Amino acid sequence: MNLTITGHHLEVTPAIRGYVEEKLKRITRHFDNVIDVTVILSVEKLRQKAEVNVHVRGKDIYVEAIEEDMYAAVDVLADKLDRQILKHKEKSGDVHRGEASDLKRQNVDLG
Repeated sequence: MNLTITGHHLEVTPAIRGYVEEKLKRITRHFDNVIDVTVILSVEKLRQKAEVNVHVRGKDIYVEAIEEDMYAAVDVLADKLDRQILKHKEKSGDVHRGEASDLKRQNVDLG
């Protein structure tokens, strides 16, 4: 998994980088086929914004979170991303099971 963390109007400190890396380990627990992850952390006046774009085989998943604290934004971002990854995993798994059940409904000899 390639991980890129950038900051807009913000210096990405080792503490923030480590925190983001720790939170993003959750997605690899659920889904191994993550190719590339790009995280953008930005500050606009009092808003702390965290965005992530995850490239998995067959789809790009984009999530953003806006909070008053950067660590809180990363927490919310990780939760949203976790839900999206699980949803994508369920959908990609349902496709294969759906094909077999469609063939059974059509009374096609599988063997």
